[in-house]
Amino acid sequence: MINIFSMPGLSVKMETAGGMQLITSGPLSAVCKPALDRINDRLRNEKPVRVDKDSVIASTWLPPIPSKVFTRLIRAEVYCSLGKYLPETVSLEITRECKCNCEHCTLCDGEGEMTTGQLKDIIDQALDMGAFIITFTEGDPLLRDDIFELIEYVDKNKAIVNLYTPGTEMTPQVALKLKEAGLHTLLVSIYNTDPAKHNLTRRLEGAYDMAVAAIGMGLDAGLLVTMTTHVSPERLHDMPGLYKLADELGVHEFSMWESVAKRPGDRVISTDERKVILDMHSTHNKPGDGPRIFASSFFEGKMLGCMAGRRWAHVCVDGSVKPCPYIPFEFGNVLDDGKLTGAWKTIRSLKEFKDRRNLCMMQDPEFLQYLNRIPQGSEYLCSYKDIIH
Repeated sequence: MINIFSMPGLSVKMETAGGMQLITSGPLSAVCKPALDRINDRLRNEKPVRVDKDSVIASTWLPPIPSKVFTRLIRAEVYCSLGKYLPETVSLEITRECKCNCEHCTLCDGEGEMTTGQLKDIIDQALDMGAFIITFTEGDPLLRDDIFELIEYVDKNKAIVNLYTPGTEMTPQVALKLKEAGLHTLLVSIYNTDPAKHNLTRRLEGAYDMAVAAIGMGLDAGLLVTMTTHVSPERLHDMPGLYKLADELGVHEFSMWESVAKRPGDRVISTDERKVILDMHSTHNKPGDGPRIFASSFFEGKMLGCMAGRRWAHVCVDGSVKPCPYIPFEFGNVLDDGKLTGAWKTIRSLKEFKDRRNLCMMQDPEFLQYLNRIPQGSEYLCSYKDIIH
Protein backbone atom coordinates (compact mmCIF):
# COMPACT_ATOMS: atom_id res chain seq x y z
CA MET A 1 0.00 0.00 0.00
CA ILE A 2 1.47 3.34 -1.11
CA ASN A 3 0.53 6.60 0.60
CA ILE A 4 -0.45 9.00 -2.21
CA PHE A 5 -2.04 11.98 -0.52
CA SER A 6 -3.12 13.16 2.90
CA MET A 7 -4.82 16.24 4.34
CA PRO A 8 -6.99 16.86 7.41
CA GLY A 9 -10.01 14.61 6.99
CA LEU A 10 -8.72 12.61 4.04
CA SER A 11 -6.07 10.04 3.23
CA VAL A 12 -5.57 8.45 -0.21
CA LYS A 13 -3.50 5.32 -0.63
CA MET A 14 -2.82 3.07 -3.61
CA GLU A 15 -3.23 -0.68 -3.49
CA THR A 16 -0.86 -2.30 -5.99
CA ALA A 17 -1.40 -6.00 -5.30
CA GLY A 18 -3.67 -7.49 -7.95
CA GLY A 19 -3.94 -4.25 -9.90
CA MET A 20 -3.94 -0.58 -9.00
CA GLN A 21 -6.72 0.93 -6.94
CA LEU A 22 -7.03 4.15 -4.97
CA ILE A 23 -8.42 3.70 -1.45
CA THR A 24 -9.66 6.60 0.66
CA SER A 25 -10.28 7.02 4.38
CA GLY A 26 -11.42 9.88 6.58
CA PRO A 27 -14.51 12.10 6.92
CA LEU A 28 -14.03 13.66 3.45
CA SER A 29 -13.98 10.29 1.65
CA ALA A 30 -17.62 10.50 0.62
CA VAL A 31 -17.14 13.92 -1.00
CA CYS A 32 -14.16 12.77 -3.07
CA LYS A 33 -15.48 9.29 -3.88
CA PRO A 34 -17.08 10.13 -7.28
CA ALA A 35 -13.84 11.62 -8.66
CA LEU A 36 -11.66 8.82 -7.34
CA ASP A 37 -14.11 6.18 -8.55
CA ARG A 38 -13.70 7.57 -12.07
CA ILE A 39 -9.93 7.23 -11.75
CA ASN A 40 -10.24 3.70 -10.36
CA ASP A 41 -12.55 2.67 -13.21
CA ARG A 42 -9.93 3.82 -15.68
CA LEU A 43 -7.12 2.03 -13.85
CA ARG A 44 -9.18 -1.15 -13.60
CA ASN A 45 -10.89 -1.35 -16.98
CA GLU A 46 -8.49 0.15 -19.52
CA LYS A 47 -5.06 -0.92 -20.68
CA PRO A 48 -2.31 1.51 -19.72
CA VAL A 49 0.09 3.15 -22.14
CA ARG A 50 3.11 1.65 -20.44
CA VAL A 51 3.95 -0.46 -17.40
CA ASP A 52 7.42 -0.04 -15.94
CA LYS A 53 9.00 -1.79 -12.99
CA ASP A 54 8.01 0.85 -10.47
CA SER A 55 5.27 2.84 -12.20
CA VAL A 56 2.38 2.78 -14.61
CA ILE A 57 1.48 5.40 -17.21
CA ALA A 58 -2.27 5.21 -17.73
CA SER A 59 -2.26 7.79 -20.55
CA THR A 60 0.30 9.97 -22.27
CA TRP A 61 -1.78 12.92 -21.06
CA LEU A 62 -1.34 11.95 -17.40
CA PRO A 63 1.62 11.66 -15.01
CA PRO A 64 3.14 8.32 -14.00
CA ILE A 65 1.55 6.44 -11.09
CA PRO A 66 2.86 6.71 -8.43
CA SER A 67 4.85 9.96 -8.65
CA LYS A 68 4.99 13.37 -7.01
CA VAL A 69 3.14 14.77 -10.01
CA PHE A 70 0.38 12.17 -9.64
CA THR A 71 0.07 13.21 -6.00
CA ARG A 72 -0.61 16.75 -7.24
CA LEU A 73 -3.28 15.31 -9.57
CA ILE A 74 -5.01 13.65 -6.62
CA ARG A 75 -4.76 16.85 -4.59
CA ALA A 76 -6.28 18.85 -7.45
CA GLU A 77 -9.16 16.40 -7.86
CA VAL A 78 -9.83 16.52 -4.12
CA TYR A 79 -10.06 20.30 -4.27
CA CYS A 80 -12.32 20.09 -7.34
CA SER A 81 -14.59 17.72 -5.40
CA LEU A 82 -14.78 20.38 -2.69
CA GLY A 83 -15.71 23.03 -5.26
CA LYS A 84 -12.31 24.70 -5.46
CA TYR A 85 -11.34 24.37 -9.12
CA LEU A 86 -7.79 25.02 -10.25
CA PRO A 87 -6.10 24.94 -13.68
CA GLU A 88 -4.75 21.39 -13.68
CA THR A 89 -3.66 21.86 -17.29
CA VAL A 90 -2.11 25.08 -18.57
CA SER A 91 -1.39 25.25 -22.30
CA LEU A 92 0.93 27.93 -23.62
CA GLU A 93 1.11 29.32 -27.14
CA ILE A 94 4.79 30.18 -27.35
CA THR A 95 5.33 31.22 -30.97
CA ARG A 96 3.58 32.50 -34.07
CA GLU A 97 6.16 30.78 -36.28
CA CYS A 98 5.04 27.69 -38.18
CA LYS A 99 5.69 26.37 -41.66
CA CYS A 100 2.08 25.18 -41.86
CA ASN A 101 -0.88 27.46 -42.51
CA CYS A 102 -3.86 25.48 -41.22
CA GLU A 103 -7.32 26.96 -41.49
CA HIS A 104 -8.29 25.52 -38.08
CA CYS A 105 -5.37 27.20 -36.26
CA THR A 106 -6.58 29.03 -33.12
CA LEU A 107 -3.60 31.40 -32.95
CA CYS A 108 -4.78 34.98 -32.47
CA ASP A 109 -3.92 37.78 -34.89
CA GLY A 110 -1.19 40.30 -34.16
CA GLU A 111 2.56 40.41 -33.86
CA GLY A 112 5.21 39.42 -31.37
CA GLU A 113 5.46 36.68 -28.78
CA MET A 114 6.46 36.37 -25.15
CA THR A 115 10.06 36.34 -23.97
CA THR A 116 11.76 33.44 -22.24
CA GLY A 117 11.52 35.29 -18.92
CA GLN A 118 7.82 36.01 -19.34
CA LEU A 119 7.07 32.39 -20.18
CA LYS A 120 9.06 31.16 -17.18
CA ASP A 121 7.09 33.51 -14.95
CA ILE A 122 3.80 32.11 -16.29
CA ILE A 123 5.07 28.56 -15.71
CA ASP A 124 5.93 29.47 -12.11
CA GLN A 125 2.47 30.95 -11.59
CA ALA A 126 0.76 27.91 -13.10
CA LEU A 127 2.70 25.52 -10.87
CA ASP A 128 1.99 27.65 -7.80
CA MET A 129 -1.72 27.45 -8.65
CA GLY A 130 -1.55 23.64 -8.71
CA ALA A 131 -1.09 22.83 -12.40
CA PHE A 132 0.43 19.42 -13.08
CA ILE A 133 0.39 19.47 -16.90
CA ILE A 134 2.20 22.14 -18.93
CA THR A 135 1.66 21.96 -22.69
CA PHE A 136 3.63 23.98 -25.24
CA THR A 137 1.73 24.61 -28.45
CA GLU A 138 1.07 26.96 -31.40
CA GLY A 139 2.47 27.54 -33.96
CA ASP A 140 5.43 25.13 -33.89
CA PRO A 141 7.27 25.25 -30.54
CA LEU A 142 10.34 23.66 -32.15
CA LEU A 143 10.90 26.94 -33.99
CA ARG A 144 11.76 28.67 -30.71
CA ASP A 145 15.46 28.58 -29.88
CA ASP A 146 14.70 28.38 -26.17
CA ILE A 147 12.28 25.43 -26.32
CA PHE A 148 14.68 23.02 -24.63
CA GLU A 149 15.39 25.60 -21.92
CA LEU A 150 11.66 26.07 -21.33
CA ILE A 151 11.00 22.33 -21.09
CA GLU A 152 13.90 21.87 -18.71
CA TYR A 153 12.70 24.81 -16.60
CA VAL A 154 9.44 23.09 -15.61
CA ASP A 155 9.86 21.41 -12.22
CA LYS A 156 9.34 17.72 -13.06
CA ASN A 157 8.31 17.02 -9.45
CA LYS A 158 5.33 19.29 -10.04
CA ALA A 159 4.27 18.80 -13.68
CA ILE A 160 4.72 16.75 -16.79
CA VAL A 161 5.50 18.61 -20.04
CA ASN A 162 3.77 17.92 -23.36
CA LEU A 163 4.56 19.50 -26.71
CA TYR A 164 2.55 19.80 -29.93
CA THR A 165 4.41 19.98 -33.24
CA PRO A 166 3.46 19.40 -36.88
CA GLY A 167 6.84 17.69 -37.17
CA THR A 168 8.45 19.90 -39.79
CA GLU A 169 11.49 20.71 -37.62
CA MET A 170 12.17 17.30 -36.14
CA THR A 171 15.54 15.61 -36.46
CA PRO A 172 17.02 12.71 -34.45
CA GLN A 173 19.17 15.25 -32.59
CA VAL A 174 16.15 17.42 -31.72
CA ALA A 175 14.23 14.38 -30.47
CA LEU A 176 17.12 13.37 -28.20
CA LYS A 177 17.39 16.92 -26.84
CA LEU A 178 13.65 16.91 -26.09
CA LYS A 179 14.11 13.68 -24.16
CA GLU A 180 17.13 15.04 -22.27
CA ALA A 181 15.21 18.22 -21.38
CA GLY A 182 12.51 16.10 -19.73
CA LEU A 183 9.65 16.14 -22.24
CA HIS A 184 6.92 13.73 -21.17
CA THR A 185 4.89 13.41 -24.40
CA LEU A 186 5.47 14.42 -28.00
CA LEU A 187 2.17 15.16 -29.75
CA VAL A 188 2.02 15.03 -33.54
CA SER A 189 -1.21 15.55 -35.48
CA ILE A 190 -2.13 13.61 -38.60
CA TYR A 191 -5.45 14.41 -40.26
CA ASN A 192 -5.71 11.81 -42.99
CA THR A 193 -4.08 8.57 -44.09
CA ASP A 194 -3.91 10.06 -47.59
CA PRO A 195 -0.73 12.17 -47.62
CA ALA A 196 -2.20 14.61 -50.15
CA LYS A 197 -5.23 15.32 -47.95
CA HIS A 198 -3.09 15.83 -44.84
CA ASN A 199 -0.83 18.17 -46.82
CA LEU A 200 -3.91 20.09 -47.95
CA THR A 201 -5.05 20.52 -44.35
CA ARG A 202 -1.59 21.73 -43.35
CA ARG A 203 -1.27 23.74 -46.57
CA LEU A 204 2.27 22.48 -46.82
CA GLU A 205 3.72 20.07 -49.37
CA GLY A 206 5.43 17.13 -47.68
CA ALA A 207 3.77 17.76 -44.30
CA TYR A 208 2.54 14.16 -44.04
CA ASP A 209 5.96 12.60 -44.56
CA MET A 210 7.50 15.01 -42.07
CA ALA A 211 4.86 14.17 -39.44
CA VAL A 212 5.37 10.43 -39.87
CA ALA A 213 9.14 10.87 -39.67
CA ALA A 214 8.80 13.01 -36.53
CA ILE A 215 6.79 10.29 -34.83
CA GLY A 216 9.49 7.73 -35.63
CA MET A 217 12.27 9.98 -34.36
CA GLY A 218 10.38 10.62 -31.13
CA LEU A 219 9.91 6.91 -30.54
CA ASP A 220 13.57 6.19 -31.32
CA ALA A 221 14.58 8.81 -28.73
CA GLY A 222 12.53 7.05 -26.05
CA LEU A 223 9.77 9.64 -25.82
CA LEU A 224 6.12 8.90 -25.22
CA VAL A 225 4.46 9.73 -28.54
CA THR A 226 0.81 10.45 -29.25
CA MET A 227 -0.70 10.77 -32.70
CA THR A 228 -3.56 13.26 -32.48
CA THR A 229 -6.40 14.25 -34.77
CA HIS A 230 -9.64 16.24 -34.76
CA VAL A 231 -12.95 14.51 -35.41
CA SER A 232 -15.55 16.39 -37.43
CA PRO A 233 -18.77 14.86 -38.78
CA GLU A 234 -17.18 14.83 -42.23
CA ARG A 235 -14.07 13.02 -41.00
CA LEU A 236 -15.66 10.48 -38.68
CA HIS A 237 -15.32 7.71 -41.28
CA ASP A 238 -11.54 8.32 -41.39
CA MET A 239 -11.00 7.36 -37.72
CA PRO A 240 -10.61 3.56 -38.12
CA GLY A 241 -7.98 4.08 -40.82
CA LEU A 242 -6.14 6.64 -38.70
CA TYR A 243 -6.14 4.24 -35.74
CA LYS A 244 -4.65 1.57 -37.99
CA LEU A 245 -1.96 4.04 -39.05
CA ALA A 246 -1.24 4.89 -35.40
CA ASP A 247 -0.86 1.17 -34.71
CA GLU A 248 1.51 0.71 -37.66
CA LEU A 249 3.62 3.67 -36.55
CA GLY A 250 3.87 2.23 -33.05
CA VAL A 251 2.70 5.28 -31.10
CA HIS A 252 1.68 4.91 -27.47
CA GLU A 253 -1.70 6.59 -27.84
CA PHE A 254 -4.12 7.79 -30.51
CA SER A 255 -5.94 10.95 -29.40
CA MET A 256 -9.23 12.09 -30.91
CA TRP A 257 -10.51 15.58 -30.11
CA GLU A 258 -13.98 16.56 -31.26
CA SER A 259 -14.14 19.54 -33.60
CA VAL A 260 -15.89 22.66 -32.30
CA ALA A 261 -18.20 25.29 -33.72
CA LYS A 262 -17.10 28.78 -34.66
CA ARG A 263 -20.60 30.15 -35.05
CA PRO A 264 -24.06 29.02 -33.89
CA GLY A 265 -25.42 26.57 -36.41
CA ASP A 266 -22.03 25.10 -37.35
CA ARG A 267 -22.26 21.33 -37.70
CA VAL A 268 -20.65 19.43 -34.82
CA ILE A 269 -20.58 15.80 -33.76
CA SER A 270 -24.08 14.46 -33.03
CA THR A 271 -24.98 12.10 -30.19
CA ASP A 272 -25.09 9.13 -32.57
CA GLU A 273 -21.76 10.08 -34.13
CA ARG A 274 -20.23 10.49 -30.70
CA LYS A 275 -21.27 6.92 -29.93
CA VAL A 276 -18.98 5.76 -32.76
CA ILE A 277 -16.04 7.45 -31.02
CA LEU A 278 -17.00 5.99 -27.64
CA ASP A 279 -17.28 2.52 -29.18
CA MET A 280 -13.76 2.88 -30.61
CA HIS A 281 -12.54 4.02 -27.20
CA SER A 282 -14.09 1.02 -25.49
CA THR A 283 -12.96 -1.52 -28.09
CA HIS A 284 -9.33 -0.49 -28.46
CA ASN A 285 -8.68 0.21 -24.77
CA LYS A 286 -9.35 -3.37 -23.76
CA PRO A 287 -6.22 -5.40 -22.95
CA GLY A 288 -4.44 -6.36 -26.14
CA ASP A 289 -2.18 -5.07 -28.86
CA GLY A 290 -2.32 -1.63 -30.40
CA PRO A 291 -2.14 1.87 -28.96
CA ARG A 292 -4.72 2.97 -26.43
CA ILE A 293 -7.19 5.67 -27.38
CA PHE A 294 -7.68 9.01 -25.69
CA ALA A 295 -10.99 10.56 -26.71
CA SER A 296 -12.29 13.90 -25.48
CA SER A 297 -15.75 12.37 -26.00
CA PHE A 298 -15.03 10.08 -23.05
CA PHE A 299 -12.57 12.07 -20.95
CA GLU A 300 -14.65 15.26 -20.92
CA GLY A 301 -18.06 13.84 -21.82
CA LYS A 302 -18.10 10.91 -19.39
CA MET A 303 -15.36 11.42 -16.80
CA LEU A 304 -14.77 15.06 -15.96
CA GLY A 305 -17.10 17.19 -18.06
CA CYS A 306 -15.89 20.15 -20.12
CA MET A 307 -12.54 21.20 -18.67
CA ALA A 308 -12.54 24.77 -20.01
CA GLY A 309 -12.33 27.21 -17.12
CA ARG A 310 -12.68 24.36 -14.66
CA ARG A 311 -9.51 22.33 -15.01
CA TRP A 312 -7.92 24.07 -18.01
CA ALA A 313 -6.44 27.51 -18.69
CA HIS A 314 -4.90 28.57 -21.99
CA VAL A 315 -2.43 31.42 -22.47
CA CYS A 316 -2.31 32.91 -25.96
CA VAL A 317 0.86 34.04 -27.70
CA ASP A 318 0.02 37.67 -26.84
CA GLY A 319 -0.53 36.88 -23.15
CA SER A 320 -4.33 36.76 -23.29
CA VAL A 321 -5.89 34.11 -21.04
CA LYS A 322 -8.74 31.89 -22.22
CA PRO A 323 -10.54 28.95 -20.55
CA CYS A 324 -9.28 26.69 -23.38
CA PRO A 325 -7.86 27.23 -26.89
CA TYR A 326 -11.27 27.10 -28.57
CA ILE A 327 -13.33 29.70 -26.69
CA PRO A 328 -12.78 33.03 -28.51
CA PHE A 329 -12.99 35.29 -25.45
CA GLU A 330 -10.10 36.53 -23.31
CA PHE A 331 -10.45 37.06 -19.58
CA GLY A 332 -7.31 39.05 -18.85
CA ASN A 333 -3.75 39.35 -20.04
CA VAL A 334 -0.70 38.20 -18.11
CA LEU A 335 1.44 40.85 -19.84
CA ASP A 336 -0.86 43.65 -18.71
CA ASP A 337 -1.23 42.77 -15.04
CA GLY A 338 1.32 39.96 -14.75
CA LYS A 339 -1.10 37.58 -13.07
CA LEU A 340 -2.57 34.31 -14.29
CA THR A 341 -4.42 34.07 -10.99
CA GLY A 342 -6.47 37.19 -11.75
CA ALA A 343 -7.70 35.87 -15.07
CA TRP A 344 -8.53 32.50 -13.52
CA LYS A 345 -10.46 34.23 -10.71
CA THR A 346 -12.45 36.16 -13.32
CA ILE A 347 -13.31 32.98 -15.23
CA ARG A 348 -14.34 31.18 -12.07
CA SER A 349 -16.59 34.08 -11.02
CA LEU A 350 -18.88 33.69 -14.04
CA LYS A 351 -21.96 31.49 -13.89
CA GLU A 352 -21.14 30.01 -17.31
CA PHE A 353 -18.21 28.15 -15.73
CA LYS A 354 -19.81 27.17 -12.44
CA ASP A 355 -21.76 24.04 -13.33
CA ARG A 356 -20.50 20.81 -14.82
CA ARG A 357 -21.10 20.55 -18.57
CA ASN A 358 -20.82 17.14 -20.17
CA LEU A 359 -20.78 18.84 -23.56
CA CYS A 360 -17.89 20.98 -24.79
CA MET A 361 -18.91 24.63 -24.33
CA MET A 362 -18.13 25.30 -28.00
CA GLN A 363 -20.69 22.64 -28.92
CA ASP A 364 -23.32 23.82 -26.46
CA PRO A 365 -26.07 25.78 -28.30
CA GLU A 366 -26.73 27.85 -25.18
CA PHE A 367 -23.14 29.06 -24.88
CA LEU A 368 -22.69 29.43 -28.62
CA GLN A 369 -25.28 32.21 -28.64
CA TYR A 370 -22.55 34.45 -27.22
CA LEU A 371 -20.72 34.16 -30.53
CA ASN A 372 -23.53 36.11 -32.17
CA ARG A 373 -22.46 39.10 -30.09
CA ILE A 374 -19.00 39.29 -31.63
CA PRO A 375 -19.01 42.55 -33.64
CA GLN A 376 -18.97 42.11 -37.39
CA GLY A 377 -15.44 42.38 -38.76
CA SER A 378 -13.79 42.30 -35.35
CA GLU A 379 -10.93 40.01 -34.40
CA TYR A 380 -12.11 36.57 -33.35
CA LEU A 381 -10.58 37.03 -29.89
CA CYS A 382 -12.74 39.48 -27.92
CA SER A 383 -12.88 40.58 -24.30
CA TYR A 384 -15.49 38.66 -22.34
CA LYS A 385 -16.65 42.03 -20.91
CA ASP A 386 -18.09 42.94 -24.30
CA ILE A 387 -19.84 39.61 -24.77
CA ILE A 388 -20.71 37.81 -21.52
CA HIS A 389 -22.80 39.82 -19.07
